[in-house]
Amino acid sequence: MAYKKKTWVEKLKDSKNLPKMLSFEQNFPCGKALESWGATTGDSVVLAPPIEVDEIMRKVPEGRVITLKEICRKLAAKHNASYCCSLTTGIFINISAHAAEEQNEKGEKHITPYWRTLKTDGGLNPKYPGGQETQRTHLEKEGITVIQKGKRYYVKDVERYLIKEQ
Repeated sequence: MAYKKKTWVEKLKDSKNLPKMLSFEQNFPCGKALESWGATTGDSVVLAPPIEVDEIMRKVPEGRVITLKEICRKLAAKHNASYCCSLTTGIFINISAHAAEEQNEKGEKHITPYWRTLKTDGGLNPKYPGGQETQRTHLEKEGITVIQKGKRYYVKDVERYLIKEQ
C-alpha cells in the first residue's frame, strides 16, 4: 500500500497524544531557549497539541501581533505548567501557517491569520508560505511597520503592536 502524505490541515488536527507534561532537563532540544526564559531543572514543561497553538493564533486581531514566546506563555498557563516547549510550538506555528494557506487555496474565508505571529525577537518568519515578503505585505496592509536589517525583516517597535491579554 502506498503512503499518503498528510495534508497540512490533517497535521494541524493530529493531537499526537498531546498535551504531555515533562520535567525540564537542560538537554531538551528547546533547553537553551527555555533556560533563557528562566527555566531550571525540574520545572514543568508542557508539549501542547498543534490545534491549541492554532487557536491562540486565530485570536490575534488585525493590526496586532503575537510572538512565539507569548504563545508559549499562554499555553503554559492553560496547562498549569511553568513553561511550554518552544521547539514543538514553533513547529506547530509553521503547520498552522501552511494549513491556513491550504485552506485559502480551497477558497475558505476564515483562515488563521498566521502572518500576525512573529519569532520571539519580533522577526518575520522565512518559513511561512511566501516567506518574509508575503508576511511583510500582510502586516503592512494592516498598518504594521516592518523594517529590514540585513536579510531579515522585523516589526518596528514590536511592543507597540503586541496583543494585550486575550
